[in-house]
Amino acid sequence: MTTSTDTLPITRVPRTGLPARAVVVGDPGRAAAVADLLSDAKEVSYHREYRVFTGSWQGTDVVVASHGVGAPGAILLFQELAEAGVNTLIRLGTAGAIRPGIRDGDLVIADAAVRDDGVTQQLIPAEYPAFSAPEAVLALQRAARAAEAPYHRGVVWTRAAFQPGFLPLPGEAYAAAGIAAIEMELSALYVFASTHGLTAGGALVVDGANADELVDTEATGGYDPHRNVVAEGVERGARITLDALRLLASAER
Repeated sequence: MTTSTDTLPITRVPRTGLPARAVVVGDPGRAAAVADLLSDAKEVSYHREYRVFTGSWQGTDVVVASHGVGAPGAILLFQELAEAGVNTLIRLGTAGAIRPGIRDGDLVIADAAVRDDGVTQQLIPAEYPAFSAPEAVLALQRAARAAEAPYHRGVVWTRAAFQPGFLPLPGEAYAAAGIAAIEMELSALYVFASTHGLTAGGALVVDGANADELVDTEATGGYDPHRNVVAEGVERGARITLDALRLLASAER
């Protein structure tokens, strides 16, 4: 019988024994969908927004876990996965495109992230960068090429607020600087991983142009992440992310 002393307090994952490599996603339902791609998948915990599975992808043992919406809650998952034995994490998420030429369903492989996440500013000075492990970027790129998937590399903007408010935003400046996309959790993963000696990467599926004042609502009909082109991109992105973890495991061996 499992007791509270056998599990970590926030996510309720086992304190030890998880595989070393993990896919992290926002939606618990997406975690289940990714887990369905695995061999011998097993749900090991489901508490609050944190749903966690283990299984195998082409001979590589992996974790699939959800972290909910927003960086403050997500970083709690990253912390407890690391405590339980995970040392490599790739976030598979969705994002709004900012850079021209990035289409719905395309994959953005994030080299780095703007730290507007609402939590890491309370953990480390703002000058500290949020960056992917280079080997994770290269593994994702190799997997995307093998899948013949449309992908882009670049810096993404991690922003805590999903909806626009009353403050002026640097969206136009970020667009001019070539920022690829906007999302809500990745910079927290990058900062946590680099400050704890972990390997992290990010693969984001574009679900629309969603950078507040950059959105042309009349042209797009508003934000709709539930279209087939997005679902197809997410499934493709899941396989690419799992392949990237397999490639990282092979390189370590």
